[in-house]
Amino acid sequence: MIPVLDSPPARLHDPREAQTASMVGYLRDIMLTDPIQRERFHAIFLDSRRAYITDAAMGAGRSAFLKLRMRDLFGKALSVGAQGLIIAHNHPSGDCRPSEIDIKATHRLNEIGQALDIELLDHLIITETALYSMRAGGHL
Repeated sequence: MIPVLDSPPARLHDPREAQTASMVGYLRDIMLTDPIQRERFHAIFLDSRRAYITDAAMGAGRSAFLKLRMRDLFGKALSVGAQGLIIAHNHPSGDCRPSEIDIKATHRLNEIGQALDIELLDHLIITETALYSMRAGGHL
């Protein structure tokens, strides 16, 4: 588990760290809006240099369940010419550890992305007080 504070560290010497902190803050604002009891899924689409193209909400669900249509996610990625993808969803329970369903879905998303030449850079699970990275956790 990788805890993240509400604000980034006072000094971010590496511009990539500042960009990452900014992206996480942006996703937290989107994912943790009222009603926080609903799971939300969001995607950030990137070009070949991993620069931002666009982002989109890709679904919302009940408190502990989210239905994601992979066709919609990858259709959007292809339509904007994305070559990289960062996805995120929230856990309203406050526990940012991935479920077996989260892990299996990440593997499936990665397989589909590879087949389409779209790199799944990370799958983040966001709560009010923490963040879990599937890449850092060894699931990608």
